Order: sequence, then structure tokens, then C-alpha cells
Amino acid sequence: MALVFKIKRFNELSLDELYESLKLRSIVFVVEQNCVYLDIDSKDQKAWHVLGYEGDTLVAYARLFAAGDYFTEISIGRVVVHPDFRGIQAGHALMKAAMAGLYDLMGPQPITISAQCYLEKFYESHGFESISEPYLEDDIPHVRMRKN
Repeated sequence: MALVFKIKRFNELSLDELYESLKLRSIVFVVEQNCVYLDIDSKDQKAWHVLGYEGDTLVAYARLFAAGDYFTEISIGRVVVHPDFRGIQAGHALMKAAMAGLYDLMGPQPITISAQCYLEKFYESHGFESISEPYLEDDIPHVRMRKN
């Protein structure tokens, strides 16, 4: 399966795209991970939104940030794959699209992420290295990682 990716600024998202992306984030980050937190964090307006589709279904999503808008370096966040589409390399396709999108928008430079610890090996497979000790973010263990 080859996902089709779109990258859009917040004000370019259709209402359906915004709704589906917030729904997907809630399915995984709030319901599946049983984490009560405010996903709508006022950073969406600063971000580029990576939308990965299988047909008309949004199955993968991430946010891209310019340097200084989230971390000092450019960054990727809210990386998520719909539970029904796991195991088909959608996460890897999403990360490749997100990194390519960042480099196209801002040029090659270091990328910083805040990764859930259980996904550390996944991000290492995309060239990221841990640069912090584990810490809690919304009661979930995370580690800061960087790709130079």
C-alpha cells in the first residue's frame, strides 16, 4: 500500500481535514493511551500538517515546526498512525514524508523530537539519537531525540 501525503499550513486545511486529524489524534493519544491531556495546544496554527491517506481515509498524521516554534531546532510532533493501519509500514512512510517535508520547507538541518520511550528504536531507524534521560510528558515516558 502506498499512502498519499499532503502537507498543509493550518489555514489551508479544510474543515474535514482538521476534524479528521483531531479525531485521529484523540483516538490514539487520548483514548488508546488512556491519557487525559489537552491535545489542542495552540501550536496547530504554527505547524505544517502532514496528512497521510489510504483512499479517502486519514491513516497517518504529524506536525512540522520551524526552528523556535516548538524546540530550538526544526521539529516533528504528534506522529500518529490509525490503529487499524499499523503493521503496514505507515509509520515509516509518515516519518520519511515528514522529514522530506521539513527539509523541503526549511533546508537540511538538525531535527529534534520528543519521542515516547517505547518508540525509541523506531525513531533510531530513521537516524535519530537520544539526547536526554527519560522524562514524563503527560504521564507518559518520553525521551528527547535529535537527527543531525
